[in-house]
Amino acid sequence: MDNECHCSDYSERHSHAILFNILSRTDASESRRDSQNKTTPHRCNCETRRTVCLKNPDEICQEASAVLVKTVHFMKNLPAFNQLPPHDQLLLLQSCWAPLFILGLAQEGLDFEVLDSPADSMLKRILLNCQEYSGTEREQPTMVGVSKLKSCLKKFWSLDLSPKEYAYLKGTIIFNPDVPNLEAAVFVEGLQQEAQHALSEVVQPLHPGDCGRFARILLTASTLKTITPNLITELFFRPVIGQADLLELLVDMLFCR
Repeated sequence: MDNECHCSDYSERHSHAILFNILSRTDASESRRDSQNKTTPHRCNCETRRTVCLKNPDEICQEASAVLVKTVHFMKNLPAFNQLPPHDQLLLLQSCWAPLFILGLAQEGLDFEVLDSPADSMLKRILLNCQEYSGTEREQPTMVGVSKLKSCLKKFWSLDLSPKEYAYLKGTIIFNPDVPNLEAAVFVEGLQQEAQHALSEVVQPLHPGDCGRFARILLTASTLKTITPNLITELFFRPVIGQADLLELLVDMLFCR
């Protein structure tokens, strides 16, 4: 059996059928084909193409917003972070806000469910001619992206980190000397090493019989890089902020005294 996905071929045929029906009355054969398309709606089952949205956006978006506020406040309240040049603070914020937010979701135990996104009709695109449908259309959350996020959260929940472990782990993520164009990269590298050392010092007395826990924590933290900021933005915050730029809002929160 042919398992190749023909979604793009279908979309092209279906789009042409819709356009033809909008502009004129179709002949009998076109009507029959359009009728078949309507009675057997097609959805792409490819995980990379299947777009999703939150099942309970009102509740989850509110809880996610609270986690994001806590995330920014955590950064603002770090004395070492405030000692950095504003330029470096901005670069580090841009680099780490998404993984820190995910850690916040894990720490708060915030779980969520998704469902398939309703597809916008071709008629809506034609009649509205909105800017959001231009060449810069945002990439929508996919099931494969959400699956990565949920897998990451489950790994952290299985570790059952203490508040101190979460705090020092966040420090290792914030102070990333590999972020390009840092003015105080050496200082940032020292801060990361201090955070890693503090994390190991916390882990040992809490789990004296588990010699591999520190390594597992760092290994699990490395999976945060597989989750894109765009996924976080579109899934949790686009329903709230609309067309606004989330990073600009975060910058305002960070530098608002």
